[in-house]
Amino acid sequence: MSGSVYVIHENPQWLPPFQAAFEAEGVRLEEWLLTDGSIDLSVEPPEGVFWSRLSASAHTRDHAASKEYGRAVLRWLTSWGRTVVNGADVLELEVSKVAQHAALRHAGIEVPRTTAVFGTAQLAAKAEEFGAPFISKHNQGGKGLGVRRWDSHAEFAAWVGGPDFEPSPDGITLLQELLVARAPFVTRAEFVGGEFVYAVRVDTSAGSFELCPAEACAIPGADGVEPEPMFRLRDDVDPALIDRYLAFLAAEGIGVAGIEFIETLDGRTVTYDVNTNTNYNPEVEASAPRSGPRQIARWLGALLEQDAPVLAR
Repeated sequence: MSGSVYVIHENPQWLPPFQAAFEAEGVRLEEWLLTDGSIDLSVEPPEGVFWSRLSASAHTRDHAASKEYGRAVLRWLTSWGRTVVNGADVLELEVSKVAQHAALRHAGIEVPRTTAVFGTAQLAAKAEEFGAPFISKHNQGGKGLGVRRWDSHAEFAAWVGGPDFEPSPDGITLLQELLVARAPFVTRAEFVGGEFVYAVRVDTSAGSFELCPAEACAIPGADGVEPEPMFRLRDDVDPALIDRYLAFLAAEGIGVAGIEFIETLDGRTVTYDVNTNTNYNPEVEASAPRSGPRQIARWLGALLEQDAPVLAR
């Protein structure tokens, strides 16, 4: 196989499972780390397939500029006709929950009732339009960071006006209905290259909104005791829902993603997040019928083969 798959990212901690998968599949993977650097816009990019794993949570690793750097790199690659997976338009979905909400709703997929508030002047007043409890979250987030539950409007107003208020990196705060699950879990469905890989049941009984599945996010149990698994395979997801997700991903040009939804106490199935730099839980991977990283390696390797006549010119 000639040429390389270039992974565009800003967090090396998330990369080892993918490096192992690409090595196992015999596909050459090269890193393009967007933490600093430059682009000569008049020079042609290298040949290959380019896979973006840029993340909405980059600012939490002191890499806030990686999003802007990524926008520039992805547009540059596309302008030269390179094959780009999860390109510039997909990055806009990754870094904006408003954009995700609009795209999901347009696709006929149920989403939570949400108000986007720009700045802080109207935050407390707009929160009054939601019954307590409700939640607030960052428009540009990741890993569940910035998500808070509020049981009273007075408590929320005091927080907004106080020194502990934590703004979203883009200045947009989302107010959202609190979704009550019929059982204490949410589901994350994983997709690669237009195919459903598997679904994961994520235990939320501890009440946390921070649901990152990557090994680097794992929190050890108290006194060294292993906790019950937070992530488990789920094999009873409605096939019709999977078909709607596949149609949504195709319409938005998303090649790799995890989509999260909740089945509520009042009988709704509500989709609340699209993660386009999805990570995979190692325990789930160990028992899954097929591997997420290996599927990515196979698919991108196939795209590289399709580009082979171009690479050989």
